[in-house]
Amino acid sequence: MKVRKLDEDMAILGQPTPATVAELKQAGFAAVICNRPDDEAAGQPRFAEIAAEAERLGMQARYLPVVPGKITPADGAAFAALMDELPKPIAAYCRTGNRSETLWKLARDG
Repeated sequence: MKVRKLDEDMAILGQPTPATVAELKQAGFAAVICNRPDDEAAGQPRFAEIAAEAERLGMQARYLPVVPGKITPADGAAFAALMDELPKPIAAYCRTGNRSETLWKLARDG
């Protein structure tokens, strides 16, 4: 699992599995944000599976799905609100991490 830090409080990654959530916890992350809609691809773990494992490990999890190429300023504002609300550091994910990075940039620049 490749995790890329954007700053001290935020990192991005591609789709994790419930089993790799423990790696995020071991790396020190306190929360995860899912930016990938459920059922976007066959075989993709659903957010509920990721959230259940995160919560079992004492992490918080939030669902803010966005569609590639259709991210709005409102999505950026919602991401900013999650960044304010959640304990740090946060790992945000989608299929590749690109949508999560776009949301982070919108939230930061918004």
